[in-house]
Amino acid sequence: MRRVVGALVALGLVVGLLGTAVVGSAMAVLGVGGGAPAASSAATADVPSDMLDLYQAAAATCPGLPWTIVAAIGTVESDNGQSALPGVHAGANAAGAEGPMQFEPATFAEYDEPVPPAGAVPPSPYDPTDAVYAAARLLCANGGSGGRDVAGAVFAYNHSAAYVAQVLALAQSLAAPSAAGTPVSAAGEVAVAWALSQIGTPYVWGGETAGVGFDCSGLVQAAYRVAGVALPRVAQDQYDATPKLAPGAPLAPGDLVFFGAGPDSIDHVGLYVGVVNGQNVMVDAPHTGADVRAEPIPATLGSSFGSLLYVGATRPI
Repeated sequence: MRRVVGALVALGLVVGLLGTAVVGSAMAVLGVGGGAPAASSAATADVPSDMLDLYQAAAATCPGLPWTIVAAIGTVESDNGQSALPGVHAGANAAGAEGPMQFEPATFAEYDEPVPPAGAVPPSPYDPTDAVYAAARLLCANGGSGGRDVAGAVFAYNHSAAYVAQVLALAQSLAAPSAAGTPVSAAGEVAVAWALSQIGTPYVWGGETAGVGFDCSGLVQAAYRVAGVALPRVAQDQYDATPKLAPGAPLAPGDLVFFGAGPDSIDHVGLYVGVVNGQNVMVDAPHTGADVRAEPIPATLGSSFGSLLYVGATRPI
């Protein structure tokens, strides 16, 4: 984790680095400028209840900082402290990061006080309470306060545009939709949240293994398997086997979006995330040489998506 200071972490730069990726109006969904969002069914299914409480309590010490951002970072860095990778519970990883929020020692020392309730004395990066509160302080100091530059705060946490995209997209899935929003299935929320957690995993033709590699339909099948829904393996079969949405129907997180030459010639599938920065966004395993990522998609049936066309969407449950 690298600390970045000054105007270089302004949202404008992050948007420039991300292009049309997940930034901007996601802030409203995450609760910036309003009350703290409730936890989605994906959040309650994927995040242990004690960690969920901790993320919310720590974020509350920085008015305007969405707890979903802190939770998304904890999910990406250590699966909310559940990972057995080096450095999470003891020692350090190859980059020298320690604990469930993956702090470099000098950075943790800068943000480890005051000791929060139930924290360790002296503070420890391996103690979940100390680590989560320190993460909230770091985010608050770098743009999270008042929600003035949440994307910049995440960029300061890890100087990577791809990391910002992953955290913002995952955070959006952890917030429950408003009562006026599109109805969302619990399975769909769990599936898309899990798929977002796989951002950065390489594309592998025929791949279906977390942390190793996915192709497009392998990612979709694995994500819905986590949500308790069995899907066929190939994109065409997934399109044929799942209920079709009417043209122009609102999409919900977890809906499957399909691309190809037509309904009988499906070549690609992704999981719909939501509307971010005015654009529809999906998470997918795109092609050889690329990693699982969040990217914008066309909103109109028949629109071009690279060499393919947007064919339609389905809702597995």
